[in-house]
Amino acid sequence: MQIHSRSASLFILSKKKKIISVVGARPNFMKLAPIELELDKYKNLFTHLIVHTGQHYDHRLSKVFFRDLNLPQPDIFLGAGSGSHAEQTARIMVEFEKVVVKEMPDLVIVFGDVNSTIACTLVCAKVHKHGEAIPVAHVEAGLRSFDITMPEEINRIITDSLSDMLFITEPEGVKNLLKEGINKKKIHLVGDTMIDSLVYFRKRFSTSGILKKLKLKKGGYILSTIHRPVNVDNRENLGRIISIFRKVSEKALRYDPELKIVLPIHPRTLKMAENFSLLEKLKSIPGLRTIDPAGYTDFIKLLTDSKLVITDSGGIQEEATFLKIPCLTLRDSFERPETLSIGTNTLCGLNEALIDKKIVEIFTGKYKKGRIPRLMDGKASKRIVNAIKTRLL
Repeated sequence: MQIHSRSASLFILSKKKKIISVVGARPNFMKLAPIELELDKYKNLFTHLIVHTGQHYDHRLSKVFFRDLNLPQPDIFLGAGSGSHAEQTARIMVEFEKVVVKEMPDLVIVFGDVNSTIACTLVCAKVHKHGEAIPVAHVEAGLRSFDITMPEEINRIITDSLSDMLFITEPEGVKNLLKEGINKKKIHLVGDTMIDSLVYFRKRFSTSGILKKLKLKKGGYILSTIHRPVNVDNRENLGRIISIFRKVSEKALRYDPELKIVLPIHPRTLKMAENFSLLEKLKSIPGLRTIDPAGYTDFIKLLTDSKLVITDSGGIQEEATFLKIPCLTLRDSFERPETLSIGTNTLCGLNEALIDKKIVEIFTGKYKKGRIPRLMDGKASKRIVNAIKTRLL
């Protein structure tokens, strides 16, 4: 565990309420950034520490994301690393417990549905301050795919059941929590902090040189991201996705002979494609180009100027809806219904016929336009910090 110098100066004023925010994977950074900016307005009231568990850690990419999002470097780095779900969760719990026992925070903020989220929530539930468990605020609570085979779904349910403040992105999440018997006093419908980041940093995206670097033109490429275990850890499913990419390429090239498919390849996807001897098959697809995972500014620029996005990422479904980019999601279950009912998202699974139909609709201008949901207004972090102030002060 590494403790950085910023934290030393933060503990001088003991009367301040102490908040620890926990991040472990790249999507967490985008959710934290606007909250950090909002909390920074109240330095006289709060001491805010950032703990990076190291669940997904690439030094170069992590540094780029923190820079792009104006985030201070983490105060504490746990260095959990990779491993099985049990190994990783256990390592995070052991190291984070040391932090909580030492700092005794007034509130711990966790994000999303990764192993860091559930690990740190469990620690807080079992470490007591003044006779009570350390309070937890869960940002992006209430999301449900209703697919209990997903590790993320287990993490969501347990984290929500143990959290004291539940910050919900859309109305369906409120219904989900009430059905599970969660006390409505804990529930706060606030919107999506990932969209806050998009709104706040939007002007910066124009400075990205990624299109020039990759020799792409606006609307002249399909962006894709694939990383979920159900899709990439199964040879048959990964093979089907590669087949889908090939058919998408063949269909799209009829409308635009110069069209490209850009795939920032996730380390997990790359590893499994190599293990299954599918990497060469993937790279042989006409027009498809694999690139290293992109930083935040470059990735959002790629998304903003794409013709469409094909993904299995939940966050990208929301970002595409906000940017009004057509989104085809390669999953059978989902936890962000507004992106489907209001936004630009279509749940396709690995249904080649449906994907083919939607590709035709997109290239012929017949695909749904979508609307931006009401709470995607860039003010979620303000609502979250106001709720925290009400609770702690």
